[in-house]
Amino acid sequence: MTTRWTWHGGGVAAASAHFGGAPESWLDLSTGINPHAWPGAAEQAIDWRALPDEQGLRALEQAAADHFGVAADHVCALPGTEVGLRLVGALLDGPVRHASPAYRTHGAMVSGAAPVDLDRLDEADGQTLILANPNNPDGRIHGVADLLALLDRRGSDGWLVVDEAFADGHPGISLATFVADDRRLMLLRSFGKFFGLAGLRLGFLVAPRAIIARVRDRLGAWPVSAAAIAIGTAAYRDTAWIEAMRDQLQREAKALDALLLGHGYQPIGQSPLFRLIETPHAMALFERLAGQAILTRPFDSQPHWLRIGLPADAMGLARLERALRHG
Repeated sequence: MTTRWTWHGGGVAAASAHFGGAPESWLDLSTGINPHAWPGAAEQAIDWRALPDEQGLRALEQAAADHFGVAADHVCALPGTEVGLRLVGALLDGPVRHASPAYRTHGAMVSGAAPVDLDRLDEADGQTLILANPNNPDGRIHGVADLLALLDRRGSDGWLVVDEAFADGHPGISLATFVADDRRLMLLRSFGKFFGLAGLRLGFLVAPRAIIARVRDRLGAWPVSAAAIAIGTAAYRDTAWIEAMRDQLQREAKALDALLLGHGYQPIGQSPLFRLIETPHAMALFERLAGQAILTRPFDSQPHWLRIGLPADAMGLARLERALRHG
């Protein structure tokens, strides 16, 4: 049965109301959001009285484009990738398939879109294909060569749409450098996940310029806030923090792996922001942890899966370890 915590992560208020405990006492491991937010947000000067500035928006898209490795005229800022996915979906026609299992919105982007198993993507040859890289919730990574082969198999009418929401931790896997006006390739990028500022609601579409123009037209004026422009621009330019954070997340993911292995769970996935475990007792484990005010992510469609996000610090890791040990 679908609940607030199987629909998506971050349902601390609902979990608190159901299981008890003040929301602030909960350890939220239900999302794939970096627990170490970019530290410069509070230092940005934001004029809340003024409308977002067009020149500032272009500077944001340039900073993001430099980070992605693509020309800025192939980048469009969005008020979050959730909105971007639905805008892109409205532009797609013909048969559309979405890789499964994956992010729930991929199946809702286009009416009538049909799932295709991640291990049988050749069944979608000649059709538009939507997938995530890294995938969510299993953290699977598709290599660049494999994705380009999938692109070649779309035919003359199909698109390859890749949700790269978790790609910032793996810069070598992005297809951004391959986006061009003569390729039927579109990418979605998230700001909030890697930079730990999901409440900012900022994302990007990377696509051929004709598609960018159509999406800009649908978004209208002022597509993102002044805060998103100021914070996003500064964060993407903070290359030292980005590099250091990539290394830190990999180290912390290894510590989470060791903890899970120590309790008999095989960690699945390559994204350092979360791990998936598979157990016939996944829902019982979810409830056991929730009884100790630790929120993880179960899945109604895969009841044997539980996704566990990265704890923010050694104290959070120790709290998870105690909960798994004592139950």
